Parts: sequence; structure tokens; C-alpha cells
Amino acid sequence: MLCALGAAVCFGTATVLQAMAARAVDAAGGGDGEAALLLRAVRQWRYVAGLALDGLGFLFQVAALRSVPIYAVGAALASSLAVTAVVGARLLRVRLSGREWGAVAVVCAGLALLGIASGTEGDRGGPTALPYALLGVAVAVLLLGLAGGRLPQRVRAAVLGLGAGFGFGVVEVAVRLIDSVALLDLLRDPAAYALLLGGAAAFLSLTSGLRTGSVTAVTAGMVIGETVGPAAVGVIWLGDRTREGLGWAAVLGFLIAVVGALALARFGEAPPAPAAADAG
Repeated sequence: MLCALGAAVCFGTATVLQAMAARAVDAAGGGDGEAALLLRAVRQWRYVAGLALDGLGFLFQVAALRSVPIYAVGAALASSLAVTAVVGARLLRVRLSGREWGAVAVVCAGLALLGIASGTEGDRGGPTALPYALLGVAVAVLLLGLAGGRLPQRVRAAVLGLGAGFGFGVVEVAVRLIDSVALLDLLRDPAAYALLLGGAAAFLSLTSGLRTGSVTAVTAGMVIGETVGPAAVGVIWLGDRTREGLGWAAVLGFLIAVVGALALARFGEAPPAPAAADAG
């Protein structure tokens, strides 16, 4: 559970650092286009530090997924929005409302309850078809991301956010299904391909959604997709359980943490620069 929380801290802090780097790039001006912006961003130490934190967070995530149930890890990762909100309030001068501070407290309370109630990870490998099903979901998310611009405007943000959440959920479940990290075993394991494709498809859908729709809608859909689906797979097929007699506490903690994260969904993307916020 500490590894899951460590991953949330890494991901949430990385978002703020990358936001600060993006602001510096925008303020400096220069070449147009996303490629030019990216090239200028990677020269910012904050952006590089954010990427390093993302990598460290992924390692923490893998360690957590190999030790505790998926539902606990998913809820902890959703709490990275609370980390982004708190760190952003300090470094980006983003003012949190009383309701948002309350949401941060709610997330912490839900995670505490979930940590008390969580048991060990399940010992079942799931049905034989599960890795192939994950691969199919990853392909579907990839196609969704590629076709994102053609979706109706009214539902585009929510659908792409949900798709991104499913892609990240594929990564969570695939980590549990991979038994060996030997190269030959990975090349023969469909779960390894599902992990790679699911992660890439999730980032594509997330980027497409944030580019064309509401940040809040995209992030809310992502939080739901990456928590509810993988949690159900872990409980139904992989044998994830809670401590004896504390099943109700795990369910309550999970719901509280996810609802609190949804209340902070606007922090799923870097906040606008102060001048833009004032103009708005």
C-alpha cells in the first residue's frame, strides 16, 4: 500500500512539474506546433524531473500491483489528483476552495479505510482467455483514440476519458498476469503486449480528449475507467479479497476515495496560466 501511495505522490507531483515547464515554454514563445513545444519543454529541468517521477511512479505501481489487490492500487492512483491539487496550490499558486480541500480530506479518509481493510493480492491467474481479452480492449481503446475527433462533441470528452481509463486499467491487470520477465517469456506472453498497447492507447485517448474537450469530463471518465473495471476483474477472476469481516470497509473506502478524486477532476490537466485565468 505504501508503494501505491508512493506512485500517487510521484504521478501527482510530476503533473505539477510538467505544468510549470509548459508555462515556462509558453512564456518564452518560439516555434509553433506540438513537436516544437515538446522539444522546448524537454529542455526544462522541471519537465525532465517530471518524466523521472513518472518512471519512478510506474515502478512503485508495479510493486504495489504484485503485493496488494488491484482495487486498492486503483483507488490510490486516483488519489494522485489530490496530490496534484495540494502541490499545485503551493507551486502554481492555484487557490483551492473549501470544497476542494474537503475533497482532499475525503480522499485521504477513503484510502485510510481501504488500507485497513485490504487483504493480500489474489493467487489466481484468471481464465486463459483473459490476456487476449485485455489485448482486445487495448486495440479498441487505440481505435477510439484514433477516431476521437469524429465523435460527437457532446460525448467526446467523457468517452475518450473513459477509454483512457480502460487503457490504464489494462496495464494494471496485465502487470498481475505477467509471471516471468525473461525476454523469451515476455515475447510469448499476450499480457505483455496488452500492457504496452494499453498504455500507449490510453495516452493517445487522453491526449485526444484533453485537446478537444472538457478537462473535468475527461479526467472523471478516466478515474472511473481505471478503478471500477480493474477492481472488478481482480475480485471476480484473480481472487482479490479483503481482511476477514472488513469487506464492507473496503467497498466504502474505495467509493469514498474515488468520489473524492472525481471532485478534484479539474486537476487532471495543468491549470491555466494566471494571466489566462484572470482574463477568464
